[in-house]
Amino acid sequence: MTQATESPVEILLVEDNPGDVRLLQEALKDLRVASRLHVTKDGVEALNFLRRKGRYADLPRPDILLLDLTMPKKTGLELLEEIKNDAELSSIPVVIVTSSEARSDIDHTLGLYANCYLIKPIDAERLILVLRTVKPEVGEVRND
Repeated sequence: MTQATESPVEILLVEDNPGDVRLLQEALKDLRVASRLHVTKDGVEALNFLRRKGRYADLPRPDILLLDLTMPKKTGLELLEEIKNDAELSSIPVVIVTSSEARSDIDHTLGLYANCYLIKPIDAERLILVLRTVKPEVGEVRND
């Protein structure tokens, strides 16, 4: 049973493909998980969000970052490396969400301390498991 006072999971999705954004939005909606999804389309915009610069100044720091590898301006690998080398940002869990099954991509991201590597499309069960790493109370799907 989900408590009414449960604080939502703040999720930052860094994804430039509108179709993949929609799929994640639908998965979260279907799961009925208390969450707020924020979306940025590239690594530069994501860094501004994480550092609360400009239009992101009043937004909360995310509980978890879902990061695609292939993006314009700053790739997912570049962003991951920058996050994990920043003392203020390094504790944010980063989950790689990509279509790449290449062993080199998996090894590289895990070597940069990504917390998890998921291959698209993400199924609901995996999404719940990932969100539980951040907020253990997540996973009780509301049936109201």
